[in-house]
Amino acid sequence: KPASRKLRRAGFRFVPAMLEYCGTRSHRIGVTKAVNGMDERKPWQQAAAVLPASLRAGLRALGEDRLAGAEEFRLRRGYPMTVLLPEGEAEAGGPPVGEEALRQVVENATQSSAHTALDRVRQGFVTLRGGHRVGLCGTVVRQEDRIVTLRELSSLSVRVARGVTGPARPLLPQLMAGGRPLSTLIVAPPGAGKTTLLRDLVRALSDGEGGAPQRVCVADERGEIAALWRGEPQLYVGRHTDVLDGCSKAEGLSILIRGMNPQAAAVDELGSPGDVRAVVDAAGCGVAVLATAHGSGLDDLRRRPAGQELLSAGVFRRLVVLERRGGERTARVEALS
Repeated sequence: KPASRKLRRAGFRFVPAMLEYCGTRSHRIGVTKAVNGMDERKPWQQAAAVLPASLRAGLRALGEDRLAGAEEFRLRRGYPMTVLLPEGEAEAGGPPVGEEALRQVVENATQSSAHTALDRVRQGFVTLRGGHRVGLCGTVVRQEDRIVTLRELSSLSVRVARGVTGPARPLLPQLMAGGRPLSTLIVAPPGAGKTTLLRDLVRALSDGEGGAPQRVCVADERGEIAALWRGEPQLYVGRHTDVLDGCSKAEGLSILIRGMNPQAAAVDELGSPGDVRAVVDAAGCGVAVLATAHGSGLDDLRRRPAGQELLSAGVFRRLVVLERRGGERTARVEALS
């Protein structure tokens, strides 16, 4: 405590991601707001707070305008950090990433030692306040056919989360009938924005865009839709939305349908046979299912066993296909039944 008081008098504050020098009183006011849940920093600045000072300094080379569109900070051991922008990856200034930098990011993100944190990071990612996420790669340690920990980090990806409002709005008339949502599957390659569109569709239905507000439940297995942090969604998903995270999609849907009486239920990235069965069961209870899957379109889905099962079950009434070309994203809606 005495040491903490000395640091505070010197102009330091503990913020959610790391210890940061705040300088003058006017600067400290901004950080105090962040601690109290009113983070006024830009999304890329929030995410970059977990980076070591040397790597944050290197971001200046890209300039504020380009960083405003940053989607990820990529740290690969032995190479300079890169920033994923809409037009592709760009190298930031600064030294090559070493073991210490990777370790420090994990410690900043988890507010604990890297050794302790890695012992409990079995899913390969850590969710940060604000909905940002740190993905981890390295050497997996297994026991009895399950991952128990991750050792010897080789690379990290700090994903910048943004609550984008509006992409679902022009599609809503095609995704509803009689004031009720139709079961909809969003298909896109990685990075094309399917989770962003799903989140905004949940928000729009929950807030009553295009009709009466709907009770929407989200089975957020990996925390990518709502990004719960201490029980509070970090990404806005609507006034009438209930979120369950930390369990499988099948378990989550079952719990939510039994306990929360939803009119629509949302899940991200269907793929396993268990996911397909859970979606079929949910639709059988009269719930509109909103989901995403990897793929480039209807033909791509038909080539995969899980996709064939989804389509043959007749659960989904609409298919939304997203494409990304350069910095442009497009969406088209196809009727399935």
